[in-house]
Amino acid sequence: MNTYTPEVGEFVWDAGAGRVGRVMGHVGAGCQLRPPGGGLEWDARGPLRPATAAEKLSAGVALANARSRGEAQ
Repeated sequence: MNTYTPEVGEFVWDAGAGRVGRVMGHVGAGCQLRPPGGGLEWDARGPLRPATAAEKLSAGVALANARSRGEAQ
């Protein structure tokens, strides 16, 4: 059982979605996450854990690459 409850604003790894997200809020036992650079929120599929520095860096590089291609703002 996953007893980890992240704080709003914290970066977490959503193992169910296979990506990093920033916690935007809680609904019941679930969390709403948003990609690090913004975008559409998703309901965490869990389990969640704090994102590592490498995972946060990777998400930032992916965002920078998308911006350079004109796919993100």
